[in-house]
Amino acid sequence: FDPRIGSRVDPYGFERPDDFDYASYEAFFSRYLVVLTRRAIKWSKLLKGKNSIQKSLKDMNRTFPDNIKFRRTADPCLQHTLYNVLVAYGHHNKAVGYCQGMNFIAGYLILITKNEEESFWLLDALIGRILPDYYSPAMMGLKTDQEVLGELVKLKVPAVAELMERHGVMWTLVVSRWFICLFIDILPVETVLRIWDCLFYEGSKIIFRVALTLIKQHQAFILEATNFPDICDKFKQITKGTFVTECHTFMQKIFTEPGTLSMTTIDKLRETCREKLLSQG
Repeated sequence: FDPRIGSRVDPYGFERPDDFDYASYEAFFSRYLVVLTRRAIKWSKLLKGKNSIQKSLKDMNRTFPDNIKFRRTADPCLQHTLYNVLVAYGHHNKAVGYCQGMNFIAGYLILITKNEEESFWLLDALIGRILPDYYSPAMMGLKTDQEVLGELVKLKVPAVAELMERHGVMWTLVVSRWFICLFIDILPVETVLRIWDCLFYEGSKIIFRVALTLIKQHQAFILEATNFPDICDKFKQITKGTFVTECHTFMQKIFTEPGTLSMTTIDKLRETCREKLLSQG
């Protein structure tokens, strides 16, 4: 594995911004390589002997414009692979077809698996089982879970919930991309991949754990906001910096910072929030 620390392009093909902090990243990665090695050995033992998971798309060119592997000039160009996976999934799950956000999720899966069929089945696991109704035409599952997060914040970070209510900021305005893109282009690549590991293993409550951790950890910072646009800006800022870059520490935090979070609680809140949304038409 070559982290290409001094390169303008990261190991996944994404171009780094001009202000990228190479020194901090090198310090982080030198520590994180030890964790990666340890986890690779652990996963190898765990998976040993197990079988592996073997319309028109107008926004295709806009999928990861900063990733050299998705450019038309790339050889091979992953746009073709992405197109195949999305078209196949549209035929497989006609109730969903194609929805905005799916291209980024499928694109990430392709970057990691480097395999069309594996990416297809992992996409199916996410959309069909782990996140049902997130990408259906009405997006009811997605809308419901955003409201569920609002209710969880009322329980666990009430001061932030009160701030949002006082200024009339709807949760969908500040967290919709967290849910739609599963933190792609929100958090660093390594952190997103660690979140997805847990998402496939533990299910959708991981999204709430990540969101609550970001909010609770930065509660004081968010509460400095004095108006509507200021709140929106604070929510953009809390997804940046050392806290989210240090992915191993961050992942440990998501299991401690939010406290107890059972699927029973989430399911009850989902039922209540869904009924409320349906009653609003």
